[in-house]
Amino acid sequence: MEMARSSVPLIAVLCVSLLPLAAMAIGTPFHIEGCVYCDTCRFGFETVATKYIIGARVRIVCKDRVTLKQEVVGEAVTGRGGIYKVAVEGDRQDQQCIAELVHSPLRKCQVADPGRSTATVILTRSNGAASTRHYANAMGFFRDEPLRGCAALRRYYLADGDSRAI
Repeated sequence: MEMARSSVPLIAVLCVSLLPLAAMAIGTPFHIEGCVYCDTCRFGFETVATKYIIGARVRIVCKDRVTLKQEVVGEAVTGRGGIYKVAVEGDRQDQQCIAELVHSPLRKCQVADPGRSTATVILTRSNGAASTRHYANAMGFFRDEPLRGCAALRRYYLADGDSRAI
């Protein structure tokens, strides 16, 4: 009984000292960062021939798992190196959130790669991640026609040299 009474003040002090940290975390936005590229060879992944797009538009969309209602929670335009940064307010708990491509300013690179047109982003503090900065996978658009030299690049990326594999 004596031990229980002596630990109560310690627990109270610990709880009170953590309150400012919890309050700060609740009001701190998440910072999502990713990049957008033009797949100049239409391979479906980034290569040495990849061109990163300045001026591409991206949005962050969250969907409620119960009602399936979608909400756009952030938008951005890519800058140098095709990089975008979005600040998103509020903890999205168990909502499913994605970064998605909206538009490419490149006339010959307008079609979103179906396999790389979205990227999952985590917007909750209930997953153990301490940072408010989260990185999304790169997303890409296909170039209308592959650049010259893509066949040679394909051979370079194939481990066994079998160009018929792609």
